[in-house]
Amino acid sequence: MDSRITEHAQTLVDWSARIEDGDDVVVSVGEGAHELGVAVAEQLGERGANMVVTYDSEEMDRAYQRASDGSFETDPEFEHVLYAEADSVLSLRGTRNTTAGADIPEETQTAFAQAREGIREARLDTDWVSTVHPTRALAQQAGMSYEAYQDFVYDAILRDWEALAEEMAQLKDLLDAGSEVRIRKGDGTDLTMSIADRTAVNSAASVAYDSHNLPSGEVFTAPAETEGEVCFDVPMTIRGTRVENARLTFEDGAVVDIEADAGEDVLRTIVETDAGSDRLGELGIGMNRGIDRVTDQILFDEKLGGTIHLALGRAYRACLPDGEDGNQSAVHVDLITNMQTEGTVLEIDGEGIQRDGHFRWEAGFAD
Repeated sequence: MDSRITEHAQTLVDWSARIEDGDDVVVSVGEGAHELGVAVAEQLGERGANMVVTYDSEEMDRAYQRASDGSFETDPEFEHVLYAEADSVLSLRGTRNTTAGADIPEETQTAFAQAREGIREARLDTDWVSTVHPTRALAQQAGMSYEAYQDFVYDAILRDWEALAEEMAQLKDLLDAGSEVRIRKGDGTDLTMSIADRTAVNSAASVAYDSHNLPSGEVFTAPAETEGEVCFDVPMTIRGTRVENARLTFEDGAVVDIEADAGEDVLRTIVETDAGSDRLGELGIGMNRGIDRVTDQILFDEKLGGTIHLALGRAYRACLPDGEDGNQSAVHVDLITNMQTEGTVLEIDGEGIQRDGHFRWEAGFAD
């Protein structure tokens, strides 16, 4: 076994999930993530944790959903109990076919997501962490050789997370103290969002930071009162469909217009899912410089230094004040815009925080 797989498992169990003796842990193993699953199982055994393993297969999901009549039982109790009783859920992604679900009807995918909302909430109430094991399918999707993709993945995951947490704390402090964020770009993007009374998350790849992805490397919060227009110029695959150059217009916090060079229909389906799917649940600012290219995998692409991602749908509770539910939805779909183009500005309360992809504490930032 590649020694980096063992190091990945150690980082996941110790730094990210903070697993302790006696913890009840669900490990969801993707189709191509067997080796990482074995390494994680060994780490859990050494720490005295209890383990239940589930198999996460896109092909099995496709078979089940396509064979169904589109009506799904709401939050089946046997599945809900598994997550409700767990201390941690470790999701080891590793697909063999990145478009396995491309021919599942949109209405079926929406119905299934809505029927599992309570289960999703139970899982999110645990100390859950999601990570990726490099597979040949993911390398192909990224346009890379398998060996080069492995190097890319481990450069993003196996890093000094404490040092990055200290750097990202600077941005967290600015967002926590701010009231309004504005994004301006030369492509016509001009978007404002309220962040008043929100708490930003320093997403340093550990539940100790309210962070649940490995790799991570972003600071995110829950925006409100969104106004204006934004172009998402980083292409990505959503529900098996390619989405390119999507442009959303917001009025009174909600999407009022959608345009895209590709994938417009899937975006419309997402926006029409429920009462909260046409509003933003997340503003995330990528700060992981170990991620140096777009790979069409959201877990990596949204963390890329010099990008911002905005998510339609559900807001994370960690960002909200006590007593406020924030935006609720059965979906949470991220879209990414590149902040490294000339003339691009991120402002907090009118003050430039990032220009052309450089933060004000970095070399290259110009007032």
